[in-house]
Amino acid sequence: MMSENWDEIRTAFQVAKLGTVSGAAQVLGVHHATVIRHIDALEGQLGVKLFQRHARGYTPTEAGSDLLSVAQTTDDQFSQLVSRIKGRGEDVSGELVVTSLPGMASVVAPVLAEFQRTYPDVIVRYLTGERVFRLEYGEAHVAIRAGKPPQEPDNVAQPFYSQSHALYAHKSYLERFGHPEPDEMLNELRFVGHDDPTNRAPFMTWLHERVGPDSITFRASEVEAMTHAVLSGIGAGFLPTHLAAGHADVIELMGARPEWESANWLVTHVDLHRTPKVQAFLTMLKDHAKDWTCAA
Repeated sequence: MMSENWDEIRTAFQVAKLGTVSGAAQVLGVHHATVIRHIDALEGQLGVKLFQRHARGYTPTEAGSDLLSVAQTTDDQFSQLVSRIKGRGEDVSGELVVTSLPGMASVVAPVLAEFQRTYPDVIVRYLTGERVFRLEYGEAHVAIRAGKPPQEPDNVAQPFYSQSHALYAHKSYLERFGHPEPDEMLNELRFVGHDDPTNRAPFMTWLHERVGPDSITFRASEVEAMTHAVLSGIGAGFLPTHLAAGHADVIELMGARPEWESANWLVTHVDLHRTPKVQAFLTMLKDHAKDWTCAA
């Protein structure tokens, strides 16, 4: 039905979104009589009323709201598909969308800045957050993901680098609470940790296995907030070694260990992986990563 009635569904979607026949007609570039005909035809085929007609316009019925939800998803997917198609151009221009966890911004943003200086026709969108962006829907060109290897069948996943972590405390914290002896660290420190005890970051797993919940006196839902808490002297916590190196007042309590490293992956969709724009950025990113102090 979707392919046979897409014009009618698209019309109903605009009517539901805008609330009037005239508004939908203007957006679609058709006569208002065409909009009414599409609505009548769709309601006739479905055997239900999609809208309540009133003096101020059209209000979706329960069935109309269901149709609006499906049409919205389809419209979003089509827009994302257009973004993917536009990303297949042969020149390095247009939009480049890159995603990563917020904690990587300090190393990724300078690469994006150089990429844009090298290719001034590129518009960069750098989206950071915990959610996994769906490359198959064109939500991003390149995703930098941490953890286990991505398993989506249509994505190309390449090992990138392992980010090393160590345990640190700000000197203001140590001035207040003292610097414990190495064998008393886990017993005496007040820790900054993740609010989710099941968080799979290797250093968080290690911490939760060795200290009780009462020792984690400051908890946050994002790594960025945890980082700021450590830098503010709230407690001891894990930081990427490259980030800690830029803060003279941060004291290393336990050096980096292999079991605390976070594996990262470069992920692209198979349809866009070989495009000049994506390849140019991947090449530059990998080249910069060789000089990162956090690289393995």
